[in-house]
Amino acid sequence: MYLIVGLGNPEKDYSNTRHNMGFQTINKLAKQYEIEVIKNKFKGLFGSGMIEGEKVILLKPQTFMNLSGESLKEIVQFYKIEEEQIIIVYDDIDIAPGEIKIRKMGGPGTHNGMKSVVHELNTQNLKRVRVGIGMPEEKEDLIEYVIGAIAEEDKEKLEKGTNLAKEAVIEIIKEGIDKAMNQFN
Repeated sequence: MYLIVGLGNPEKDYSNTRHNMGFQTINKLAKQYEIEVIKNKFKGLFGSGMIEGEKVILLKPQTFMNLSGESLKEIVQFYKIEEEQIIIVYDDIDIAPGEIKIRKMGGPGTHNGMKSVVHELNTQNLKRVRVGIGMPEEKEDLIEYVIGAIAEEDKEKLEKGTNLAKEAVIEIIKEGIDKAMNQFN
């Protein structure tokens, strides 16, 4: 069983922000595979179903980004999910909008959601799909950039990124992370 986690912030105000690329990707997987992500437990919204013949749980932590690991820790402990069965999808300012990068493992970088995940699960051995959102022109505006409204001209690129992330998750499940990395990186 795979646990596929999209990082983001709950509440309607954040739903269409760059920081919610993980949630957007989960929504696309849920729609394509008809998985309802509506159960409210483990400090998150989740649902289970099948993707390409594999049982999956889709999770959107509802703790706000900086505490995402709390939700993961609860669901991982409850279902006894091995770290190699976890795929995390989140936004990355160091990748251009419309692009993605897949990694087998590694540190959290500057992403506060991943810092929480790595801390709570006490491991860096987590598969991740990072969705590019790019860097703001003025670095002082970083917080507004990631949680503020998305300019119309950027929406199409970000949509492309979440579509690629969805396809990357499917490829990881079907063919493994190495093949997915060769195809998407």
